[in-house]
Amino acid sequence: MKLSSNVSLWPLLLLCHVSIAAATRRKLLAGGTIIAFNNNSNNDAGPFNIIRGGSLLIDGDKIASIFDAAAPPPPDALPADTEVVDCTDKIITPGFIDTHRHGWQTAFKTLGSNTTLAEYAMRYSAAVGRSLFTPEDLYVSQLAGTYEALAAGVTTILDHAHHTWTREHAEAGWRASVDSGARVFFGYTFQNTSTGFQVPQQMDHWRELYAEESHGRATLCMAYDDFTNNPESITRSVVDFAKENKVPVLTTHNVEGPWLFGNSPSTLHHFSLLDPAAPSPTLPHIVLSHASFLTPRDFQLLLSSNQHISITPESEMHYGHTHHPSSHLLLPQSSLGVDTHFTFSSDILTQARIWLQSVRARIYAATLTHAWAIPDRSPMSVNQALLLATRQGGLALGRPDLGVLAPAARADILVWDGRSPALLGWADPVAAVILHASVGDIADVLVGGEFVKRDGRLVVEGYDGVAERFLGVARRVQAALKAMPLPELVGTFLTGSPFGEVKEVDAQRGEGTGYGPNYF
Repeated sequence: MKLSSNVSLWPLLLLCHVSIAAATRRKLLAGGTIIAFNNNSNNDAGPFNIIRGGSLLIDGDKIASIFDAAAPPPPDALPADTEVVDCTDKIITPGFIDTHRHGWQTAFKTLGSNTTLAEYAMRYSAAVGRSLFTPEDLYVSQLAGTYEALAAGVTTILDHAHHTWTREHAEAGWRASVDSGARVFFGYTFQNTSTGFQVPQQMDHWRELYAEESHGRATLCMAYDDFTNNPESITRSVVDFAKENKVPVLTTHNVEGPWLFGNSPSTLHHFSLLDPAAPSPTLPHIVLSHASFLTPRDFQLLLSSNQHISITPESEMHYGHTHHPSSHLLLPQSSLGVDTHFTFSSDILTQARIWLQSVRARIYAATLTHAWAIPDRSPMSVNQALLLATRQGGLALGRPDLGVLAPAARADILVWDGRSPALLGWADPVAAVILHASVGDIADVLVGGEFVKRDGRLVVEGYDGVAERFLGVARRVQAALKAMPLPELVGTFLTGSPFGEVKEVDAQRGEGTGYGPNYF
């Protein structure tokens, strides 16, 4: 069956399948503009193949086929149980991938609006969270935070789960991740705790969780932040564990400079986790969060070993990690993360937009101030920003089937309302999403081919009950924090670096600084 490209087949398809129930194995997203991945080694061809008036067939949890407008699938070629979803005037993109988040902290929301990284370490970090959360509290906080991410189009999360204070707390975060329906790479943190639940016991627990028959869409991974500070024997045992158990992803915080947190690529190379010669199948994929003070040697180690960093633009600006002045050179090994979503935006779209404009501003400044010349082009494109938010995250996790719209890729998909006030009149769909859309313009979210958001509303089972339980947890946790005095940032930080004075700015004329209090 062949129709002229100017004849719409979608009404006919919809009539043929009008009686199909909503939850079917096969779905056809029909008549939208698809930002498909262009798997072409020639970068000049562009990373995307834009298909206008196209259709995308989902079979189970994978993309089966992508059709262009000139050759849509004829109705009689579709299985009888195919649900046809009209995507006329809509934009279809891959789901966003967040390669750094701490989901358990959701209950802290709005309490850290002006906090620095030093204050965070003493007030909101894993080091102080143990006394505030029961395992049930943590489960609900993690689950509500993951639902928040799904609503914002984040379909895959690398969760740095540093709430492993007890066996029960560790398991609560894992259960919430499995139950959420999101694609969560759960970075179970190996750390020595004050509760007696130490690294050897955490290893045993990890093995027990891994041996379970069903993990849903969650993948059990590892996090470890003590490459620099722990005795070498403990770190060697952690590295050996990762190799022996073929852990798919290992993530760590890397913030040097005056912060002195360590965990640099050079240190990981010392422990044989970065192999510039030939990556071993027993080595996990490494994701270094922040990497704000990398040396040229560290840059080369990441490039040669094909390992990745997670840039969390809003976090690094908010807290003062800062960004390396040459961080744009490592974009091929970069992905995007959110970090402490209780303090600011919890979506990857915002991070992509901030990072795009930050890179542009930095490179423009070099041309203007160092060469006294007028920039002759924009240094970073919207295409690259969308890649960082999608495909680059999949590569960081060792999953080329994530973050792309292509046959055989996982059906983690966003459908954007192209007739919303923000997007009305768009011509370039990539620019429309990266520079004009908000997460409120996401009409549908599918994970593994199943709707988790439809027509602008979450459709996860029992969400209202989770929301009520979460509000109770948030009230208790926030009340406890409000009763604690704010830490005084004087003298030296935990690592020995001195505190330095930061000038406050003012948006008001008159007496005083105008800075104002936190309105808890």
